[in-house]
Amino acid sequence: MTTARIDARFQSLKREGRAGLVTFVTAGDPDHETCLSLLKGLPGAGADLIELGMPFTDPMADGPAIQASSLRALKAGAGMRRTLELVRGFRAADADTPLVLMGYYNPIYAYGVERFLADANEAGVDGLIVVDLPPEEDAELCLPALAAGVSFVRLATPTTDGKRLPAVLANTSGFVYYVSVAGVTGAGSATDAAIREAVSRLKGATDLPVAVGFGITTPDQAAAVARVADAAVVGSAIVRRVEANLTEEGIAKPGLVGDVLEFVGQLAAAVRAARR
Repeated sequence: MTTARIDARFQSLKREGRAGLVTFVTAGDPDHETCLSLLKGLPGAGADLIELGMPFTDPMADGPAIQASSLRALKAGAGMRRTLELVRGFRAADADTPLVLMGYYNPIYAYGVERFLADANEAGVDGLIVVDLPPEEDAELCLPALAAGVSFVRLATPTTDGKRLPAVLANTSGFVYYVSVAGVTGAGSATDAAIREAVSRLKGATDLPVAVGFGITTPDQAAAVARVADAAVVGSAIVRRVEANLTEEGIAKPGLVGDVLEFVGQLAAAVRAARR
């Protein structure tokens, strides 16, 4: 079962006494080949886990940067079939780094849940983060995913109170993703004290690792999160780095992959040094 990769990675991080870096890129942004090169380079740059965004026309939980990346990817021909091709291409060179698909239910539903889970498992997907499926809809995708050996990672937020938390955690596996700010991706950041308090509360309710994301844009911010959480998640800042390396026509400049990986390296170095 592919879920073993996530567990093994967090166990390895625990042995090393450090937090992990989770990086997000949108599948097919700015084009299929560039995205594949970027994916293949992320582990070497220091990414411990990878979130691969499933392009969608209406990504309502995402801020402008990731919305734009989704539209770029779709314009370049991205879709679920090509997203899974990216996973296969990544797995051909990397059998160890956990890879989680993140996005919305619509593209999965359109593809067909049973077919999607079979193909995702075969491609080497380790988990799913589906932001618009609440616990009340677990029978729709969460439970079938768990039965297929694919982790279902749930989001907890600043508004997830003690009454709601047990439902959020009930069928969660792999890790818990704490959304540190109320709002869309890339919109502001929480205080260190608020993150510390939230992680402590989650740790009291689950044995799963806790990753913190939304609003982490700099190495210093990633380091601050790494001091209290099991992983820091960086998405919008990486996607903006991709966008900064495009021509006016949206074509990747020759140095795109190298520049993005250099930024990921800076984030990784900060995360690794955070607990020293």
